[in-house]
Amino acid sequence: MKHSSSGKDEEKKARKSAPVRLKDIARDMGLSTVTISKVLRGHSDIGEETRKRVLKRMKEMHYQPNFAARALITGKTWTIGLVVPDLLHPFFAQVAKSISAEIRGQGYCLMITSSEEDPELEQQEIDQLLARRVDALLIASAQWTVESFRRIEERKIPYVLIDRKFAGLGANFVGVDDELVGILATNHLIERGCRRIAHIRGPETSTALGRAEGYRRALAEHSLPAIPGHILSIGSSGDDRGEPGGFEATRKLLAFKARPDGIFCFNDPVALGAMRAILGAGLRIPQDIAVVGCGNVLYSDFLRVPLTSVDQDSSAIGKRAAALALSLVGAKGTVRPKTELVVPRLIVRESTLRNQK
Repeated sequence: MKHSSSGKDEEKKARKSAPVRLKDIARDMGLSTVTISKVLRGHSDIGEETRKRVLKRMKEMHYQPNFAARALITGKTWTIGLVVPDLLHPFFAQVAKSISAEIRGQGYCLMITSSEEDPELEQQEIDQLLARRVDALLIASAQWTVESFRRIEERKIPYVLIDRKFAGLGANFVGVDDELVGILATNHLIERGCRRIAHIRGPETSTALGRAEGYRRALAEHSLPAIPGHILSIGSSGDDRGEPGGFEATRKLLAFKARPDGIFCFNDPVALGAMRAILGAGLRIPQDIAVVGCGNVLYSDFLRVPLTSVDQDSSAIGKRAAALALSLVGAKGTVRPKTELVVPRLIVRESTLRNQK
């Protein structure tokens, strides 16, 4: 008898530790398994009161969906892949946070990976995400060509480009008008009395090219010369070496006889390096040299000299990119690619508040 009682206890314990199934919830609530399944799939013929009651009971019973089983039934894995060039850059971190918050409410999870600004590594990471059958891809790309995107299209996986786009590629894109970013930053420096304005640009991506073009346009519209040697690049590696790249470029600019009185930097990490070089040379910001960045990262207001920056609204970019990806996953047939641009705005702080001349 003792042995029999012990066996029953073990059986109860095993049942208790086993994962809760849909049929367990259905039996507990006196509903059909079909009804419980429809609640999970957000089916329209389930009343709101029933849906809330089922979801509440699922939570109480610690139900965990079997995504592998759901994938076999629905053909969806309920995952979205995100590839960024730099996980440490505050801009991409904020974008990722916003995407995750947006898709979580729809039952999706986010798989994030970094390319480290390496096109080859990016392709490997994309292949890994495709092998895991993600339902959609969001990519801030480090590629020089569009070949990798053709491969994604062949797999019929929807994708959205974030922040960086490619001429001639008909793809979904969410970002800002980078030419307008350059115009806003340069016009502001001109309004603050700067006349010898330099630009420290990024790598050969659409963001860097657009901001440099906006810088040139603003100078031309105010009949100011683009001084030879006043456009320098942080190099090909991009965001991950922004601060040291900005420092090195600014040291070169300070050596010019016609030293700049204003610098528009490709992004905030570049601006941070530029300010370090200026202050290290015994010069004042903004009295001697005014500085504008881009990205309006979280620390911009807490620097020794708070930084004027063009805000790209990274949260809005992430939210819109996520919403677009979700709409593509649920779409039937071919959908015409969309471009969604977030309007940038200038956030003025002490790094440009100099007396106008």
